[in-house]
Amino acid sequence: MNASVVGRSVQRVDIRTKVQGQRKYPQDFHMEGMLHAAVVWSAHPHARITSIDTSRAEACAGVVKVLTHLDVPVNEYGINILDQQVLCEDRVRWLGDRVAVVVAETEAVAREAAAVVSVEYDPLPILDDPRESMKPGSPLVHENRESNVLVHYPIRAGDLDAGFSKADVIVEGYYLTPHVEHAYLQPEAGLGYIDDEGRVTVICATQWAYDDVHQIAHALDLPEDRVREIVPAIGGAFGGREDVSLQILVALGAFHTRRPVKMVWTREESFRGHGKRHPFFMRYKHGATRDGTLVALEAEIVADAGAYASTSTVVISNAVTFAAGPYVVPNARIDGYAVYTNNAVTMAMRGFGATQMPVGYECQMDKLAEALGMDPVELRLKNLYEEGSIAVTGNAVTFGIGAKEPLREAALAAGWREEAGHWKAPEVEPALQPHLRRGLGVACGYKNVGYSMGFEDRSEAIVELRLREDGAIASALVRIAASEVGQGVSTVLAQIAAETLGIPFERVRMSLVDTARAPDAGSSSASRHTYMSGNAVFMACQDALQARDDTLREETGRMHAQGQAVFRGRTARATTPLDPETGQCEPHIAYTFATQIALVEVDTETGEVEILTMWDSTNSGRAINPAMVFGQVAGGIHMGVGYALTERFIQEEGRIKTRGFGEYYIPTVLDMPRELVHVGVEVPNPTGPYGATGIGETTTLPTAPAILNAIHNAIGKWVYRLPADSETVWRALHERRRPA
Repeated sequence: MNASVVGRSVQRVDIRTKVQGQRKYPQDFHMEGMLHAAVVWSAHPHARITSIDTSRAEACAGVVKVLTHLDVPVNEYGINILDQQVLCEDRVRWLGDRVAVVVAETEAVAREAAAVVSVEYDPLPILDDPRESMKPGSPLVHENRESNVLVHYPIRAGDLDAGFSKADVIVEGYYLTPHVEHAYLQPEAGLGYIDDEGRVTVICATQWAYDDVHQIAHALDLPEDRVREIVPAIGGAFGGREDVSLQILVALGAFHTRRPVKMVWTREESFRGHGKRHPFFMRYKHGATRDGTLVALEAEIVADAGAYASTSTVVISNAVTFAAGPYVVPNARIDGYAVYTNNAVTMAMRGFGATQMPVGYECQMDKLAEALGMDPVELRLKNLYEEGSIAVTGNAVTFGIGAKEPLREAALAAGWREEAGHWKAPEVEPALQPHLRRGLGVACGYKNVGYSMGFEDRSEAIVELRLREDGAIASALVRIAASEVGQGVSTVLAQIAAETLGIPFERVRMSLVDTARAPDAGSSSASRHTYMSGNAVFMACQDALQARDDTLREETGRMHAQGQAVFRGRTARATTPLDPETGQCEPHIAYTFATQIALVEVDTETGEVEILTMWDSTNSGRAINPAMVFGQVAGGIHMGVGYALTERFIQEEGRIKTRGFGEYYIPTVLDMPRELVHVGVEVPNPTGPYGATGIGETTTLPTAPAILNAIHNAIGKWVYRLPADSETVWRALHERRRPA
């Protein structure tokens, strides 16, 4: 038996080839006879299409085919609801709609010809505010619906009026979060071709290859076994590659021309053509007794779904389950709405509806602490979940949850002390200049692991063993279609395999994600692969060991053994859908918790905010690879800092104003905290592989509200909207709010 591999910071399996530039990304693939494709984008946020004339484009030298809606066998797609057209026929609903695709011998010719496709439009009213769009009588984004409200999810717990009647203190707030760009480095790229077995094959970057296959096959009206997807290296995702972007387009090109067809989007096309994080408009009202016990919560969340459903239904359902935060609130009325507009489609982005909510509930917690004269850490500890606590959805929160440990560890690291049963914050050292103010802010967050609310979450793995003559394992190959989007899933799964098989880590190889060769592992999202696919690999390894032992007992002389297993989330906890009237359910399989504390310095003359120190404590369950846990923490905080201070994707009347990185302010190293202190917490989950859960999204959740609370602590003014850039903070200092 080898020394334990789980719990060691082994080197990532893909790091060397990536650093040396040897790994191939989708745009790096070329094939003999390859054609190139370019999109004809919608010219209006909302309009009827009255005519499409492709004759000038078809007459261009080098053009092979101009594809329109007439060339799409089944002109519909969507990750959850089939409300999008592959190529628009009679109506466009946002600037990211595709009207036609030009396929040509070179990319230059394809783009030149795309520019001369003539499309005539009859403009329609533009809806750019979900609060207006949801009103009765508003023009419809989808004319076949009764209203623009895509979904409404209510949660009802206890007796709200009775709860507020018990409250000694009531605080309210209205919070706004913006559209946010995923900003992955690799723009959308794909290559479609017909493989040796006649399958329509797509090479692309995606988070869930099998779901892409399902959508491509549907659009092309093919059996799913006649479609194949291969996923090489991926240059970031963060939820932005869950929906299909150009996959159907390159598949359609190959399907019609029977030649390889490649498409690579420019950065401006990427900003235009894929979805963003949902803006949330959140109204909160909390009630607490004099001793700090939460007794009532009323909340309304309105999410901008944009032009199509994408993942809005599950994002808003997630959001309402997390609206109370990781706190016990016996009486609650929560309403969540996702509303169609003519803005950019909104979709999954790191946190999946759980990232916006802490901006509301954690600022509310600091408001309550101030109104009660309590320390903000003490107030949170008093109300945080414990094993068996009942959530607003009526379920008991169990499995060694570890909600309080991160808060305790972060607070102690930041200088808090517990004295005579009460918590006391440290004194903040004054700034060196009189116009600078310093403040501390704390925030908690929690997130589900795996898909929720009745979804049949599953992951399948195959493990192939090559044996020596004496039966010892020479090497192992793990086949599993778990997309490596930069989070380290290939390394974690290899560590779990090595640990379970009892072999050195170096003897485990991971297969390429290829739907023709690797079984479905589900999506690289919902912080699920360590837990879901880790369990599948663990079980497949055990099955392979049993097959090896059976082979040795039979003395067949076979030099190989194979194991296969499917892990289903419901075996750990069976989730159920939200009750349509009360929202009561068993929402999630498992949870992770985090706390962050920010020390900021605010320039009162300019409104500029600098983060001096950030303390983080995140419960990862058992840390399979501690170095990668820290990487997730640092990356999550980086994204959270952008969310808090700099990043806003700007649209005006459905027109996209943010077209590239020169207009979208991602934090640089100069914007990051001067010091990052990470205090790991490992409360094992007994249902996870070796006690692990998942933390890929959780580390982003507390960052923005911790910074907002620190700003308030520094200047005594509340900032209610993100990003809290210098102008927004300056306006707060001078009581000049932006319009809501």
